[in-house]
Amino acid sequence: MPELPDVEGFRRVLAEHAVGRRIERVEVSDPGVLRGVTACDFDAALRDHRFREPGRHGKWLIAGTSGPTVLMHFGMTGGLRWVDRGAPAARYDRVSFVASEGELRFEDMRKLQGIRLARDDDDVRKVIGALGPDALAVRPADFAHLLEERRGGIKAVLIDQEVIAGLGNLLADEILWRARINPRRPARDLTVTEQRALHTQMRRVLRASLITSRVPPRRSWLTGVRDQPAASCPRCGTALRRSTIGSRTTVWCPKCQEV
Repeated sequence: MPELPDVEGFRRVLAEHAVGRRIERVEVSDPGVLRGVTACDFDAALRDHRFREPGRHGKWLIAGTSGPTVLMHFGMTGGLRWVDRGAPAARYDRVSFVASEGELRFEDMRKLQGIRLARDDDDVRKVIGALGPDALAVRPADFAHLLEERRGGIKAVLIDQEVIAGLGNLLADEILWRARINPRRPARDLTVTEQRALHTQMRRVLRASLITSRVPPRRSWLTGVRDQPAASCPRCGTALRRSTIGSRTTVWCPKCQEV
């Protein structure tokens, strides 16, 4: 599932290849990924406009143009890539922004989220205005305040996009494991020391993940071993436990992350 580092990688693809390019046309092979706009209107709204420097907030890619803004959310299986003009379509290519020098292609197998067209700043705010602060930018004091306001377990709070934007299942488990905090601990019960540790580990994990544009599957990380049969903790060797929290498969070490 694309999380903050993945979306930052997609932002870099757009920034490196598409900024300044004139959109000759938009080819929509599957309108099922468009939200609130028809394929015809989407194409008409973007033709002859040029991509500007893109932004990102949490898991949302904000692709501004000289006209409307394109908002992309990649759901569980989405992606973005730059290809040569006229390159053969991949199986799950849904939308192609065609320029003379190449094509920016949005792909998505499951189509759980998709693409929205924002014609002005008010439209952008309607889509992403309810999100919490970006996980990479939130300050320690603000982070602590957000946790203290929540009654739920810390894992569920971390993946709630209206609290902190950008963290998904893998990142949340990795950060909690590194901070030695049980995922079921009530967020508001964390000590000041635990709040600081959690924020520090969140920053470290995100910065390391940005380098590879994904949560790296290193064997020294929880994410590098979590899917192995009979997986054990990379830190202490204890057998990992698995449960469902907030409708997400959650993995933790019962020794390192005692309640």
